[in-house]
Amino acid sequence: MTIRPITIHGEPVLHRRAVEVETIDDEIRTVIADMDETLDASHGVGLAAPQVGVGLRIFNWKYDGDTGEAPSRGAIINPRLRLIGKVSKEDPDPDEETEGCLSAPGYGFPLKRSDHVEIQGLDAEGNPVRFEATGWFARIMQHEYDHLDGYLYVNRLNQKWAKRWKKVLKKEGWTVSGNSWMPGVDADPFGHDEDLAEEAEPQS
Repeated sequence: MTIRPITIHGEPVLHRRAVEVETIDDEIRTVIADMDETLDASHGVGLAAPQVGVGLRIFNWKYDGDTGEAPSRGAIINPRLRLIGKVSKEDPDPDEETEGCLSAPGYGFPLKRSDHVEIQGLDAEGNPVRFEATGWFARIMQHEYDHLDGYLYVNRLNQKWAKRWKKVLKKEGWTVSGNSWMPGVDADPFGHDEDLAEEAEPQS
């Protein structure tokens, strides 16, 4: 297994629809294993193949919260997602609905999502997978599925938050390709390294 660099917003692979996996073989399973390793190193909750430069319809997740009957960790190939809960047209709550993205590292913006979805596809062995997701787990599923269609969550922000995102985009220079970061090597853009260091300190 290999940790792969995570592509940042300006990379073209993030902005085009990923293609279907035609054959699930050892090469695909290696991609998934590398994605699992990269997800662990990034301290994220989900990762789509385009985020590691692979334009295929695969994403994985690792979530410690409530996943219902779904596994807390898994990968899905050629997923199809169906919204069950409607997406509210109200303004998103910055305290409860802020997302972050490994491909827009270090920032977070609020976004309305459906609180209930169904997802189905195939696992790494080609077996059918189907489950429903609610709450924050449903948000993760939608976030990763969007990546496979060439969207980052920041592309879905309302006018107020999109304006703030555009300022970040200009400031960071993420309108061009060639930007990435390496989990486990580069400083964690979301501060997880600091959190883990604090947890490791002896408590008195």
